[in-house]
Amino acid sequence: MVSKENCRSELRVAIRQLSDRCLYSASKWASEQLVGIEQDPAKFTPSNTRFQRGSSSIRRRYRTNEINATPISGISYVTTPVMEEDDLVDGDFYLLAKSYFDCREYKRAAHVLRDQTGRKSLFLRCYALYLAGEKRKDEETIELDGPLGNESLARAVLVESVNSYPWNWNAWSELQSLCTTIDVLNSLNLNNHWMKDFFLAFAYQELRMHNESLSKYEHLLGTFGYSNYIQAQIAKAQYSLREFDQVEAIFEELLRNDPYRVEDMDMYSNVLYAKECFCALSHLAHRVFVTDKYRPESCCIIGNYYSLKGQHEKSVVYFRRALKLNKNYLSAWTLMGHEFVEMKNTPAAVDAYRRAVDIDACDYRAWYGLGQAYEMMGMPFYALHYFRKSVFLQPSDSRLWIAMAQCYETEQLHMLDEAIKCYKRAANCNDGEAIALHQLAKLHSELGRPEEASFYYKKDLERMEDEGREGPNMVEALLYLATYYKSQKRFEEAEVYCTRLLDYTGPERETAKSLLRGMGMGSTQSGLPSMDIEHFPP
Repeated sequence: MVSKENCRSELRVAIRQLSDRCLYSASKWASEQLVGIEQDPAKFTPSNTRFQRGSSSIRRRYRTNEINATPISGISYVTTPVMEEDDLVDGDFYLLAKSYFDCREYKRAAHVLRDQTGRKSLFLRCYALYLAGEKRKDEETIELDGPLGNESLARAVLVESVNSYPWNWNAWSELQSLCTTIDVLNSLNLNNHWMKDFFLAFAYQELRMHNESLSKYEHLLGTFGYSNYIQAQIAKAQYSLREFDQVEAIFEELLRNDPYRVEDMDMYSNVLYAKECFCALSHLAHRVFVTDKYRPESCCIIGNYYSLKGQHEKSVVYFRRALKLNKNYLSAWTLMGHEFVEMKNTPAAVDAYRRAVDIDACDYRAWYGLGQAYEMMGMPFYALHYFRKSVFLQPSDSRLWIAMAQCYETEQLHMLDEAIKCYKRAANCNDGEAIALHQLAKLHSELGRPEEASFYYKKDLERMEDEGREGPNMVEALLYLATYYKSQKRFEEAEVYCTRLLDYTGPERETAKSLLRGMGMGSTQSGLPSMDIEHFPP
């Protein structure tokens, strides 16, 4: 990794240059990374340590190994000369144009700068003309079939841009949106500047290469040890890997360091919703409502809060509000679809999910939602099509495999061997809902495969014992295993399961007694001592 002082000096200059060119989000991003660089302990003063607290605990807890502030073996970073600015050339016209630009009067801004030749003025004029075109396109709501223009040419221009001026995060973000496969990403001819590591980490995450993304971010922590951005990105990767406890801890730390933060908090609300943390979600909803209630993220968080309370109509109101603020807000479309499913309004759910996949065809949650909606409508062939799409995008999520397996089990399909394959994948994906093993046992039993059925019943029983769970599934497993081992004349093992069934008060108790009597007769014939069940309480 390049030295911290070099990163710090480059970012300080870049922040001013980006801000002067009205690239506000890129300037904000660079400012956050500047503050995220770990300070030299010898230079600590009360004024420059105000942001250097708390976050280091996340580094200690979630880093897989210790990252040094040195480059990975074989990597050396290039230095890009910082662009020199004009002095006071075009100063008055530039200030007038910038005021128009800030008021979103882009054509007026471009007109003021028509005869100016300074770097800032030339950039601002081109940027204003570009935004004027984008504004006109939005106003006319032109619908096009497929992407506009040449993606290959756009990538080439953006690569030239980031190689010439690597500190503009907006350009990196646009470049990432054009890297839809790993082959396209690897084909880019990028200078080995330290900003490239931020880009690759982000690109890996969007390509669902979450472990590679985490590795890059952990390396960047060697220099940007207190970057809230990096910690939020690590949380996103952990969220995709369904490591909800770790994600919750990171977001709690982020809110302690930045209590008025709203961005990314909608993901935190999803975690709290999944864990059914009602109090924490209520507190988060109140916090963002007070901070900025008309941010799309805030509306989504409040929508999640009402959904957890079971007030689905109110939840839809807030998701609609989020979409009024940002019609392309992906999470709002998907979550609103979930609410319509809960309200049994399947046509509205299908419409919401389709809007979501139109925005991002890689959103597995929307494809999964479409599968659920069509399953509710009794159309398993359509449901299976959408479940397959979702599981292709997120193969590590056991819920998707289970949904697809249940689709194969329906009367219309009845493809039990395919269902078994799906349940096996779910069991290998850490099935948190403990469905897969039980269903594997039942299906093998139904197909007349007692050996495989007993194997999965035993595994399911062991898992229930480890988790301290009781219930009908445990009774079913004990009964099957007792009957199976009796049929195999393995009476000692059968007796163990029958004895456990005697602790229950239902009909399974009488069944266990009957099995023990039968085994007593069988034991005498086989030369084993007979078992007296009279000592068992009635």
